[in-house]
Order: sequence, then structure tokens, then C-alpha cells
Amino acid sequence: MSEATRIEDQLRRAFEGEAWHGPSVWEILDGVSAGQAARRPIERAHTIWEIVLHMAVWESVVRRRLAGEIIDDLPPREDWPEVSDRSKSAWEKALADLRRGHQQLREAISRLPDNRLEEIVPGKNYSVYVMVHGVVQHDLYHAGQIALLAKAS
Repeated sequence: MSEATRIEDQLRRAFEGEAWHGPSVWEILDGVSAGQAARRPIERAHTIWEIVLHMAVWESVVRRRLAGEIIDDLPPREDWPEVSDRSKSAWEKALADLRRGHQQLREAISRLPDNRLEEIVPGKNYSVYVMVHGVVQHDLYHAGQIALLAKAS
């Protein structure tokens, strides 16, 4: 098994299940309603919905960087998109977008030859290896936040 395949597996586990640490992102989001996702139970903290949109942005950024696109640091409005529509259908779309972006990222990682892992990400000072491990860490970090917010609301 290639190293890229192992990393893709860790991303899958963090997002979809069979994670060693506990519930995955998707397991934590299962059953979260639009109302619960929009609630802000901790003042000045992000909502579940905002975190979901933010995660989708970064899964896309990493995938696009893997494709060679140079993407600078994102301005706050792109990094943390605003939730303008709090309907059930908008929440379902946000979840579907996150899931689709996650799948596209996993596919991109699974196609990486291991020698690409040593390459420096265009426009950055870190390697592809660090970036793809970073997106796994990013998912896990936000999974913990979502779990606490879900309990608090």
C-alpha cells in the first residue's frame, strides 16, 4: 500500500468512521438539524453550520492545491463563509457539498504517486505530505468542536 493511500484512508476514517479517536465528522453530524447547526450556544464561537462551510472550503483548497493551483491565504469571508439561508434545504445542501468535496479530495489523494508527497505545495513553504496530513488534522479538530457544540445546543 502506498503512503498516499494510507493518508487517504486516515482522511476517510476521520470523516466517515472507524476512527481510533472516536466518532468521525460524519457520525457527529448525523442527526444534527438545521436549527441545531445554526445555534450559537457559545458566545463568539462558530456555529456547527459555519464550521461545516469552513471545512468544505478547506477540502476544496487542498484539492485545488494538489492540482497545482496557487492559492494564497483566504480572506476571512472566504475562509469562514456566512450562513445566509438557515432553511432545512440549505443545511442539507451544506452537508452534501461537504460530503462531495471530501470525496473529491480523497480521490485526488488516492491518485497521488508517493514521490509527489515530497514536493513543495505551489506558493507555500510546506510539502504535499504536510498538507494532506494537515487536512486530516483539520477534520479531527473541527469534529471535536462540532461534538461539543452539538452537546451544548
